[in-house]
Amino acid sequence: MEKATILIIGGGIGGLTSAIALRRHGFDVTVIERDPNWSVYGVGIIQQSNVLRAMHHLDLLDEYVAAGAGFDTVEVFAPDGTKVARVPSPRLVEGYPANMGVGRPALHKVLGDRTIAAGATVKLGVTATSINDQGDGVAVEFSDGSSGRFDIVIGADGVYSQTRSTIFPDAPKPEFTGQSVWRYNLPRREGMDSLQAYNGPIGVGLVPISNDLMYMFVTTPEPGNPWYDRDNLAATMREKIANCSPAIRALGEDITDNDGVVYRPLEALMVHGPWHKGRVVLLGDALHATTPHLGQGAGMAIEDSIVLAEELAKADTPEAAFTAYRDRRYERCRYIVEQSLAICMGQLGKGPAVDNHKATAEMFAMVSQPI
Repeated sequence: MEKATILIIGGGIGGLTSAIALRRHGFDVTVIERDPNWSVYGVGIIQQSNVLRAMHHLDLLDEYVAAGAGFDTVEVFAPDGTKVARVPSPRLVEGYPANMGVGRPALHKVLGDRTIAAGATVKLGVTATSINDQGDGVAVEFSDGSSGRFDIVIGADGVYSQTRSTIFPDAPKPEFTGQSVWRYNLPRREGMDSLQAYNGPIGVGLVPISNDLMYMFVTTPEPGNPWYDRDNLAATMREKIANCSPAIRALGEDITDNDGVVYRPLEALMVHGPWHKGRVVLLGDALHATTPHLGQGAGMAIEDSIVLAEELAKADTPEAAFTAYRDRRYERCRYIVEQSLAICMGQLGKGPAVDNHKATAEMFAMVSQPI
């Protein structure tokens, strides 16, 4: 589909990597993002070996690696703090680390800068108020009063995707899992050279994101999906880890800034039916929102972006491209959603406990396969 004009709804990780991938194939790309400040919250994100391979594919790897901290292993600890395993991760790009931790703002800057440098048009503070698929093109009206016509529209607008609701009003909605995640940036531990995962009813992870910083994530059961007072978030997060290992409790003493705590209820979603309707297609969390237990939510969106761009570049019709895209992505994304949710349910006592050592090794083996 040479010289197609493409609108991407959503300027997050999925939308930006999609724009970069599409521009590499010569498509005319416009990205709209509802947030006028184009901001992201300031904690970190895990990026596994398959994401480094994807960044290499997008010719972004050097900027990306410079923005974060690499590591080659995952260490697994029992609830009392005893180390039970050190799992090596496969290096998929020679000369680079297997995995990365990176601050979300730093990653966003790398992707945003490249999107603009690649020649995509970015419009901030704008949403699509009307999407009208006319068969030979899509007419779109925008919240700023402007309008446009595009060959393809991509909904990369997250777990609460308005694009999904528009084209699939009966599609499943994201479901609260019964668990939430707390995140906070802390000084990086001396000698820390891996992601460290602590098992137990309260799951804890420590992820290096720079030479000086790491972030802590804590998964907690939250029956009834409660609301927490922002003015007490730091104290509440400390309370959540009060029965964890001594090392984790000690780190909790540095959790003092309410504004530094990022709290999010965990929701899951998997669209099992079609991923497109006519000339409108979805990617990332709009299709397969996963809990963070395997650290692959962003990775799946980034891989979606590359595959969708490849299929659009070689197909004669949107239908052929979208069908091939889903065929290549469905099983991999389903695996991540279901296996992550299995770990979540095991931690909540709603399913069998999952061995994190085994689950991590199996995940690495799966995502190492070509996309």
